[in-house]
Amino acid sequence: MIGGIGVVASLNREGSGLDRVREYGLDSCQLISWDPTLWTDAIADRVAEEAEKYGVRIVGFWAGWPGPAVWDLVDGPDTLGIVPEKYRTERKQLLIQAGSFAQRIGTPAVITHLGFIPENPTDPRFAAVVATVREIAEKLEARGLRFWFETGQETPITLLRLIQSVGIPNLGINLDPANLILYGKANPIDSLGIFGDHVECIHAKDGLYPEDPMHTGRQVRVGDGQVDFPRFLNRLDEIGYTGELIIEREIKGDQQIEDIVYTVGYLKKLLGRSE
Repeated sequence: MIGGIGVVASLNREGSGLDRVREYGLDSCQLISWDPTLWTDAIADRVAEEAEKYGVRIVGFWAGWPGPAVWDLVDGPDTLGIVPEKYRTERKQLLIQAGSFAQRIGTPAVITHLGFIPENPTDPRFAAVVATVREIAEKLEARGLRFWFETGQETPITLLRLIQSVGIPNLGINLDPANLILYGKANPIDSLGIFGDHVECIHAKDGLYPEDPMHTGRQVRVGDGQVDFPRFLNRLDEIGYTGELIIEREIKGDQQIEDIVYTVGYLKKLLGRSE
């Protein structure tokens, strides 16, 4: 049975956003941060205190990385994640650093985008990514943490190949069904037949397939896109998924709040839970 419904909370200089999680009537979240200068012991202790104060469980720490990040199909391969060689070492070290922060706030996993993982397993860049992921995973495993990869820029079979090639037992997948559609990589329902055994968390997000082959598709409110959430949730039940549905709506302002509130109700209805 699918676990609880949560939402993404953003750690920034204004705070952790954990109070907002409770305002949505939820008690779990993923904490996301793109600013490594905030990953200090003092801030981690404050986040842990706020999580206890608000009764919010942090199911994972989503760690961003420095440098350029172009979320499209042209410049994305050269800027995203640990695939680009010129950014790999710095980003690897920061993901390892994120483990210290994650451990201190009491969450079980570090999550990130790896980037456009090469489809060809004989590509030298694939071997380099495998080695880098293995090093990060070993460091996180030593802290008792898991390392989850958010889907998006790679096909499901490529992500499965990476997990098997790395061969560390603490690896898992944060399945963002919308991203598979936005990048034109797969039908998210079908993807569960490929790597479903490795899925440990879900982003509740929706989107449309690309119309322009140079750019990703468009994100939309959950239920308005091409994920087909009724069938997707049924398939999750069939494979025995028991993790969270973490709502992610990547816009700002009142519309973001309105869409998240709507999504909470929408998911509860699909799951047959009371409002």
